[in-house]
Amino acid sequence: MKQYNVGIIGATGMVGQRFATLLENHPWFNVKILAASPRSAGKTYKEAVGNRWAMKTEMPASMKDMIILNAADDVEKIASQVDFVFCAVDMKKDEIKKLEEDYAKHECPVISNNSAHRGTPDIPMIVPELNASHAEVIPFQRKRLGTKRGFISVKSNCSLQSYVPALFPLSEFGIKNALVCTYQAISGAGKTFETYPDILDNVIPFIGGEEEKSEQEPLKIFGHIENGVIVNSTTPNITAQCLRVPVSDGHMAAVFVSFDKKPSKEEILKIWGNFSGRAQELNLPNAPKQFLHYFEEDNMPQTKLQRDLEGGMAVSIGRLRADTQYDYKFVCLSHNTLRGAAGGAVLMAELLCAEGYMD
Repeated sequence: MKQYNVGIIGATGMVGQRFATLLENHPWFNVKILAASPRSAGKTYKEAVGNRWAMKTEMPASMKDMIILNAADDVEKIASQVDFVFCAVDMKKDEIKKLEEDYAKHECPVISNNSAHRGTPDIPMIVPELNASHAEVIPFQRKRLGTKRGFISVKSNCSLQSYVPALFPLSEFGIKNALVCTYQAISGAGKTFETYPDILDNVIPFIGGEEEKSEQEPLKIFGHIENGVIVNSTTPNITAQCLRVPVSDGHMAAVFVSFDKKPSKEEILKIWGNFSGRAQELNLPNAPKQFLHYFEEDNMPQTKLQRDLEGGMAVSIGRLRADTQYDYKFVCLSHNTLRGAAGGAVLMAELLCAEGYMD
């Protein structure tokens, strides 16, 4: 695979930091540009982050002294020096939409971790193992934007990465209704235990906007391309409740599901065990060898034990059993800043490079 020069837009935030650590030794991607808000612009990465470095590993030595550019004012300069950018900024939605379209219109593809464009019909929201074919909407998006190379592709909400990968392979049975309760780590709010003392010995039963995303975004992933846009599926009918729990990393979900044609437990386990997607076919650098891992033990998966499975890119499932109101219930777990955020975005970029969309 050829080498690509990339930029990280929003490099100083928690997801931006995770991008930095993931890309430090990437076999295809070389970080050439770091950009952030005006208050960080002009400083070195080390100066701009200061004591806010939240990763367990050290800041990449190759990036410490890189000068931060202005994410909004230096678009033309950045676009001229990289093949594409990863974007994880903390701005208002309308500002993010404008910023990402500005990069795309400067012929710089955008791999976005932000939610602003997830509802835009011709912008794919890709989980590489599930709906890689949605990349086929990109030519239609380019036509709308008036670009040759530039486009935007987004990653879905972090909590979806735990339960949608378990539901998606069961589509052949007609998923009718799903009830999902997510138990979400504090890193999803950009926090650590040091910066979020209110969470200690506590559970907070509200995460702004999260339940709406959990109910609506899967329908785009389950959707199909028609007349140059992605048409959302009308099923499954999902209801969600999202709680913030005192865990550093890892989102867990308790899932209850009903089918039009109820499969046996053995059929479900066989499908999960054999399931793989385009990411595995292409043997992408960050693709887990086994995407879905099922644990037979009653007390598994556990956040602390399984969140880093396969570099934090695999999904763990357990406790599949019959339910009195739904057909089945089970639990799922994924690493929210790896599979759920920066790692999922890097894997999506690998997919788009391998499929020729970055050429």
